[in-house]
Amino acid sequence: MIVYKFGGASVKDAEAVRNLKYILSQNPGRKVVVVSAMGKMTNALEKVCYAYCNNRNYETELQFVKEFHYSICHKLFKDTNHEIFNILQSLFEELCVKLRKPPAKESSKDYSEIVAYGEIISTKIINSFLKSEQIKCEFLDVRNLIKTNYLYQEAKVDWKETEERIKAICNFSDTELYLTQGFIAANDNGVTTTLGREGSDFTAAIFAHCLDAESMTIWKDVPGVLNADPKWFSNKMKLENISYREAIELAYYGATIIHPKTIKPLQNKNIPLIVRSFLNISEEGTCIDQQTCNDSLIPSFIFRMDQVLISISPRDLSFIIEENLSDIFAMMARYHVSINLMQNSAVSFSVCVDNNPAILKKLTDELKKEYRVLFNSGLELATIRHYNQDTLDRVLHNKKIYLEQKTRHTARFVIQDKK
Repeated sequence: MIVYKFGGASVKDAEAVRNLKYILSQNPGRKVVVVSAMGKMTNALEKVCYAYCNNRNYETELQFVKEFHYSICHKLFKDTNHEIFNILQSLFEELCVKLRKPPAKESSKDYSEIVAYGEIISTKIINSFLKSEQIKCEFLDVRNLIKTNYLYQEAKVDWKETEERIKAICNFSDTELYLTQGFIAANDNGVTTTLGREGSDFTAAIFAHCLDAESMTIWKDVPGVLNADPKWFSNKMKLENISYREAIELAYYGATIIHPKTIKPLQNKNIPLIVRSFLNISEEGTCIDQQTCNDSLIPSFIFRMDQVLISISPRDLSFIIEENLSDIFAMMARYHVSINLMQNSAVSFSVCVDNNPAILKKLTDELKKEYRVLFNSGLELATIRHYNQDTLDRVLHNKKIYLEQKTRHTARFVIQDKK
């Protein structure tokens, strides 16, 4: 059996849902299909949640979510009496009951319960459409299968319980196709949790791991894993084959093609991960497996924009010692600031982080009580895997370098356009 994962872009409208059905019809056999919320509906539901948690009117945002899904259904189902319209009505009424209650003390609980409707509605629509097209499938609520701890966001998977449940339900005795949701799960009390933003890839990897899948395929709007973001490089290249290790490195440095947590469950059982284009299903895409021989053939470029470089030093120019670093890391952990790059010298410690003005002001205000703090904003963090001089010259042309690091395989630069 195999696992397919379809992200938001691959089910963003009625035509995309029809294309999903075509892909399934062209690739018969036992499979689990994991689907995300349609289009940008996670973002839209986050706006509903933000307004609700801040006691603001959310009706406009909610109406947008309703109209988006009803519009897709009207294009997929000519019969206005089709059961999907009653299903949608019931789901939105259920959501409204939730929204009429006072917000919870923990906003993360409300977040997971509200945003989860994106995945539930998406899979309900797709399930109804596949059945209307005579494709037999079994709908699964993933919250009955993937069990987590009691964190509502970034919840940790209870692997033993999850594997037992998945193996018991997904036995393919009555169907060759299971359809379920990505991103969401539930704790032992049945309360909805989420696995982290873009966590649908991780969901698919959980199913692949638990069911010993032959492979897992992520269907995207690109031909595979590219060596650069098309937004920044016009002559990008597809990586035909890379290792699990290389994929983890690329994800760590900021490549957005694969969720960082996705690789480990697959690597543990040597399950190939294939990234293919839903726009051109004849292309083979990129295969990620244990082979390392192709990793260094093509340089990869990763850019993080809107970065801030914070340089910290003791006020008396004494050495930066372990005690100082422990203190600084503790402050960053308190404010949930993730470090994208760090470097220290005898008397200073520098970190490159994503720009979040409100949080960074609180962090730097606290740091300034004990340290001298310098702050540079509007920067880029460029990472080049398997670099050579040509690639360095290309990336650094007309750039001012604030900080650089090099290893045998990776070069990283905090840079800004020269004025």
